Amino acid sequence: MGEAVVGIIGMGDMGKMYARRISDAGWRVHACDVPDKYEQLKAEFSGRPNITIFPNGHLVSRSSDWIMYSVEAKNMDAVVSAYGPSTKQGAIVGGQTSTKAPEIAAFEAHLPADVEIVSCHSLHGPGVNPKGQPLVIIQHRASDASVTLVRKILSCFEPNFVPLSAEKHDRITADTQAVTHAAFLSMGTAWQANNQFPWQVPRYVGGIENVKINLMLRIYSNKWHVYAGLAILNPSAKQQIRQYATSVTELVKLMTGGHRKAFTERIYAARKAVFGDPGSKKEGREELLLQDELLDRFSLGEKSAERVKNSQLSLLAMVDCWWKLGIVPYDHMICSTPDADVMTADAIQLFRLWLGITEYLYRNPELLDECIETALSDRTFVQDDLEFCFAARDWSARVSLGHMDGYREKFETIQTYFAPRFEEATKVGNEMIRTIEENLSSRKKSGGG
Repeated sequence: MGEAVVGIIGMGDMGKMYARRISDAGWRVHACDVPDKYEQLKAEFSGRPNITIFPNGHLVSRSSDWIMYSVEAKNMDAVVSAYGPSTKQGAIVGGQTSTKAPEIAAFEAHLPADVEIVSCHSLHGPGVNPKGQPLVIIQHRASDASVTLVRKILSCFEPNFVPLSAEKHDRITADTQAVTHAAFLSMGTAWQANNQFPWQVPRYVGGIENVKINLMLRIYSNKWHVYAGLAILNPSAKQQIRQYATSVTELVKLMTGGHRKAFTERIYAARKAVFGDPGSKKEGREELLLQDELLDRFSLGEKSAERVKNSQLSLLAMVDCWWKLGIVPYDHMICSTPDADVMTADAIQLFRLWLGITEYLYRNPELLDECIETALSDRTFVQDDLEFCFAARDWSARVSLGHMDGYREKFETIQTYFAPRFEEATKVGNEMIRTIEENLSSRKKSGGG
């Protein structure tokens, strides 16, 4: 089909998926990974005549017309500095990382001036059928003809192409994922610090708590670097995580200081900015994303006879953070909007659930007032809220300092604590997400939301 040669440096799961799909479409592929994997990769792809495995990236760079670096963002600078100078004259180079700032910086620092830059990001895992999935195309330093060639190569995925700048890509990724992850990481840290398994504590069973616990466990059951790279290497993410920690801290100071008027006014101001006043056109944009019967269904513990009041600090701080940053969360939630196309299916689900429980609280005036009163007058949650504040500040500090090892140490400590419940939580969480997605889909079809 194609005369151009596609180079792939980095043959992890995504690199292999790209190699197979592109070669099956008729393009020649030159690929490599670290030298230790040379013989293994040669054997693995020996039955594919369109794929040639090389022992190093110099040979791939010298012989390919579009070279894609499929390596982790934290390793991008080192790999590009090694192989970038060998790039074929007039070639096109791109990357497949989830954070574009370090990727583009590496390209600008180490590629010859005549090399054009067209990057990409497939917003799905290697085991997902790419047909119809969003695929970001970033025309950074390139002609329209080069972009056309890259799109032609990648059209074999039958994707939904989304043109974005690198900065816009990273900002949307931060908006939809960075602060959400920080909130759940802080929840797990606070529960571990208090030696709590929250599903065993009556005040954390039922309703909103089910979603919080299941999604916290979902995040900690994954690998640490999935979240560390996004948080530490994305400049927008650092800013947003810092603001979340600031919002938590300032709200706790108002709560513990007994500043009722200032605390209440701040909560209401954030509600108005993000959700609108009760009854307003903005507030009534659609039916609630989540309903009582769904929230109560998926629990890891036994629900108590009487619902226990909660200050919901993590949710109050989230809306405060969105308000302070000028983020409108609905802009990134509905898949048909251009910005939302940047989100992976799993990120859409997690963000929708997080927005759903936040909206559930803020669009219920009685429940919101109950949380405000609990935060100001009920000492039941003060220990938990203080630990949550410490956790949010600690995660923000680790991200701001850029300490990958520090991030990993903290993450894996909490991960070990909750690990015995991951299998059960994954089953419950998957069923919860599936049921809620089906419910939302049926409501849309019936015109109910």
